[in-house]
Amino acid sequence: MKLNYAGPVCLIILDGFGLSDNPVGNAIMVANTPTLDKLFANYPWAKLKASGTAVGLPSDSDIGNSEVGHNAMGAGRIYAQGARLVNEAIANGAVFRGDKWRQLIDNAKSGHTLHFFGLLSDRNVHSHIDQLFALLDEAAHDQVPTVRIHILLDGRDAEPRSALQYIDELEKKLAEINARGLDYKIADGGGRMQITMDRYEANWPMVERGWTLMTRSVDSKTGQPASIFPSAHAAVEKYYGENPDTTDQDIPPFVVADSNGQIKPDDSVILFNFRGDRAIEISQAFEGGPNFDKFDRGVGFENGVKNFAGLLEYDSEKRIPKSFLVSPPVFTHTLGEEVAKAGLRQLAISETQKIGHVTYFFNGNRAAPFNPELEDYVEIPSDRVSFDTEPAMKSVEIADKLIELLKEKKYQFVRVNFPNPDMVGHTGNYDATVKAIEAVDTALARILPVIDEVQGMAIITGDHGNAEEMYELNDDGSAKLDKNGQPVVKTAHTTNRVPAIFYDNTPFAQQYQVRDNDDLGLANFASTIAELLGIPSRPEWLKSIIEIKS
Repeated sequence: MKLNYAGPVCLIILDGFGLSDNPVGNAIMVANTPTLDKLFANYPWAKLKASGTAVGLPSDSDIGNSEVGHNAMGAGRIYAQGARLVNEAIANGAVFRGDKWRQLIDNAKSGHTLHFFGLLSDRNVHSHIDQLFALLDEAAHDQVPTVRIHILLDGRDAEPRSALQYIDELEKKLAEINARGLDYKIADGGGRMQITMDRYEANWPMVERGWTLMTRSVDSKTGQPASIFPSAHAAVEKYYGENPDTTDQDIPPFVVADSNGQIKPDDSVILFNFRGDRAIEISQAFEGGPNFDKFDRGVGFENGVKNFAGLLEYDSEKRIPKSFLVSPPVFTHTLGEEVAKAGLRQLAISETQKIGHVTYFFNGNRAAPFNPELEDYVEIPSDRVSFDTEPAMKSVEIADKLIELLKEKKYQFVRVNFPNPDMVGHTGNYDATVKAIEAVDTALARILPVIDEVQGMAIITGDHGNAEEMYELNDDGSAKLDKNGQPVVKTAHTTNRVPAIFYDNTPFAQQYQVRDNDDLGLANFASTIAELLGIPSRPEWLKSIIEIKS
């Protein structure tokens, strides 16, 4: 039996919308969501795995994230993702046998400094501290005399105030290495949302702030030298003490005294993040030639830094960066590609913060359409604000544009991402996250009747958990409390499952049922959507979430 909708199959992704029966810190459960309540009560749905090995991460304790979640949705199968690829390359020594590693090491041994920069964290979302340690150990083994580390503080995927733990671990590692007569130090640092880690070109001044810190020890936001501290530990302690609401991701740029850690044009530089979206812009700054025009890189950097490498290739289509230490996965036969081959029209829409997820990541790390004549990518510009101040974000504008385009009745497959539960959830502001959930519920209330009007159907899902667990929890499910008796805020993703609600009021809704299977995950979407679109499923894809009734 072949399904053949008159209207589109719509994949509606509520980014960061996870499932939890625990009411503690659960912004989703508290929010007023009449639309979602009706969906859960009246339509078939499944609980999908969205973290760990189900999305290609090393272990089932690894939290999900938007990049691997959208990769899995579009790929239809599980690929080994960044963290696992790097772990394997380090374990078998392949990363250290590569020509680029040797080039960087030889340059550093010829009188130049070797620099590492990236997110100091152990959450396997953008980086892992153990991978940095392995790179440092190998550099020491190769007798590189001088190494400087430029640290980005997490507090977003990790606990809001966990930086001192990672700094102390790094300082211990450096002390062990320096006992061999080498000179390895932390040079500078700052919060990831203050310096460097922008994405989708939403905030180039953030990238510039990281660049000027690492190359000139200047805070480009003020135009003044960055604050100097005797150690990274002392810097973080001071910023914690000045403001009880300061979290790691928001710590201003700082410099460690006497580190002499400024990057020079002829130095060797390695970005040790493995995830691509927040590594692309700073890579362009390092590798961009004389035509780089996003900001003034300063005297001597007119051509960037020639001895630069990323841990992975962050954009395979645009070849960013040109040099990398570990080859990324090669995605083939993604859902977007197969839909294009079938001659069906596709629409991908979100605001700036997540447009790359429903395009680049969903298409297997490919930014360009497979068939430009059949695919439209619509970006609603995000505001440059702290998202807890505007928890609705661009949900109204996304819904407006989506409704307008749905009524044109020209698309067979639509995918849309509402970033609110994730982006507002990352701020740690519980009340704002409740409002964010209510905003997307309102957007759904407007969109779903139009889907009915054009005789289509929708799958409402998440890509990972976040907003359902806004407090750090004890083993018994209660909130961990700080010294003042207040719940400890959680800004990180979770390992919770996500829903897949099948909103279908067409006659075809009676012809299939949702499988009762506990092993289903995000990678099962490709075959599901292919079945709903009436196109062939790839043999390598995981099985469909639905089954046709006999």
